Amino acid sequence: MESENLWPWSTEAASSPSGSTPLYRVAERPNVPVNDPRFRKLVQGIEYSRWLLLSYNLVLLGLVLLFAVEHWGRLLLDAHRRRRRRTDKSRPSANHEGPTSSSSSSTLEGTATPSTTKRKLGYEDEERRLLLAPTSIKKHAAPGILGTVCHHIKAWAMYQPRPIPWIHKQLPSNATTLAVLVLYGVNAFYLFFKTPLSIPLLFVFADRCSILFVANLPLLYLFAAKNQPISWLTGRSYESLNIFHRRLGELVCLLALLHGLGMFGVWYTLLKPVGFGLSRFLLSKVIMPGIGALIAYELIYLTSLASFRQRCYETFLVLHVGLQAAALVLLWLHHHRARIYVGIALLIFLVDRIVFRLFIKSTTMRADIGILEDGQTVLVSTNWDLPNSAGPLQRLLRRNVSRGWQPTDHAFITVPNMSHKNLTQAHPFTIASPAPPPPDSFQPGDQSRHAWLSFLIRAQEGFSRDLILHAQTHSSIRVRLDGPYGSQRPVHLLQRSRLAVIVAGGSGVAVAFPLLWALLNGRPSPPDEESQHADGPQHVCFLWIVHSRPQLSWLSKQRLDELRERGAHILVPEPTAEVGRPDVAGIVRDWVATYDDGPGGRIGVVVSGPDGMNRAARNTCAWLAKDGRRIDVEVEKFGW
Repeated sequence: MESENLWPWSTEAASSPSGSTPLYRVAERPNVPVNDPRFRKLVQGIEYSRWLLLSYNLVLLGLVLLFAVEHWGRLLLDAHRRRRRRTDKSRPSANHEGPTSSSSSSTLEGTATPSTTKRKLGYEDEERRLLLAPTSIKKHAAPGILGTVCHHIKAWAMYQPRPIPWIHKQLPSNATTLAVLVLYGVNAFYLFFKTPLSIPLLFVFADRCSILFVANLPLLYLFAAKNQPISWLTGRSYESLNIFHRRLGELVCLLALLHGLGMFGVWYTLLKPVGFGLSRFLLSKVIMPGIGALIAYELIYLTSLASFRQRCYETFLVLHVGLQAAALVLLWLHHHRARIYVGIALLIFLVDRIVFRLFIKSTTMRADIGILEDGQTVLVSTNWDLPNSAGPLQRLLRRNVSRGWQPTDHAFITVPNMSHKNLTQAHPFTIASPAPPPPDSFQPGDQSRHAWLSFLIRAQEGFSRDLILHAQTHSSIRVRLDGPYGSQRPVHLLQRSRLAVIVAGGSGVAVAFPLLWALLNGRPSPPDEESQHADGPQHVCFLWIVHSRPQLSWLSKQRLDELRERGAHILVPEPTAEVGRPDVAGIVRDWVATYDDGPGGRIGVVVSGPDGMNRAARNTCAWLAKDGRRIDVEVEKFGW
């Protein structure tokens, strides 16, 4: 292929993609035939890409606002319903029924376990059982065609597919997958819309990839931030948004690769024939930083794979931060048009990491540590007096765990004195103790001015293994806590439900117990007629599955008895190591059949535990939603 047939202008102009002058500006130079239609197509394609991508972030902002409207609209509707219930409560009712018995018939050892719990079924076997409708479930009246369609759509969105075979990749719910596909679809549209896919205009495609790459950088860093406006707008915690950070990160790495391959294609098809050597192309002051950034991002992708991340988590953290910092510097040097996006991404990173995580949300205190009965779990606990009040400035600047937290919140723990490698490491753990009342709720002379904070940390590898070895010779440590972080969606879900079901597996009790305490602590003991018409759930059911008997020490029998006295229906089956896995699906269905008060009753389910158990509980809820139940489910876990 002769270069004159494609680029009938000077070699200097043709070499401009790898030089300091952008290709679309070469028309300003002499010897460039600006009237050549192919050259005009090239310039028009590049200019159109820059104009088109200006709307990309606006489209994404619109999608985020849709989720924000859904979240805040639901909160306002729930508040309106609570006000109506309080108004109705103050009116006498002629048809008032007696209180429903709330005594728990289950025992700590599970002697009152339904017959379905004694079958040694795996969680996958339970999912197959969902295809058969149990006769104990009360059928509702036919909702009509529109209602049936809505129920099927909700059930499909709630359903979580099985892991991908062979690689055992866990998949999220269909609703989350659909949201990820929408994000991918928007990117695919902006990548290919009116993009000429031909060799003479290959630079236009490579340029479109680069523009879309840098346009995604601020959103990529926003999804990675622990303190971010998207979480506040949508009500979803950063860990539930982290899946979008991972999928968008994979897309960004692909765009970087396509841009690099496209520019190499430009050199091979257009510059090499006119004598522009490969070394000169690669070592130019524009291309060389770009190659470095490409290598950095591809290494980020490889070291972020679950197979590497799970085996070498601490190494992953160090590489993730170091490589992305190097990539931002190299992008800044690569092209001047990327600098505004690089600057925004860097600002998000610095505000989150330094302003919030090191100052506003960080506190240091001494904590007691001890090894629990199972020998593989460390209890980290501390306590302090809570302030009675705080001014607006103090609330803004001291938003850390020293002022309290909410159920299901977690914090990042750093133990600088344990070893040198732990100086910069921070690991997230759910706060396993009940949330204290808000500081401003205290009255003068109130005796409840104390906060008790505890973490259950199971020894795995790395930090947790070092911690349990440290606990063998020390009774206390000095810890730096970064937090609290989390979402109140599980709390709001259960509070607006008439039947609240909480399913915990193993250390998932760290999520379950604070939730149970928050739901039951305000109710009379024992529950009376008035409590049945108060805000919050009318029935609270708790299923806790443990692997071995020593793990029962994570939540004492005294605590379980306190929850039962408040009206909780508690079931703790025999450890799975002794009798196998219980039928989670059957237990949840039995509770719904027993305590659901009809088509108008809302059911809220919160589950936290192993992936198989989470999926079984979620898909049980999907089946019930398909049957017409007003049921919603929240799964509490770190990432996917």
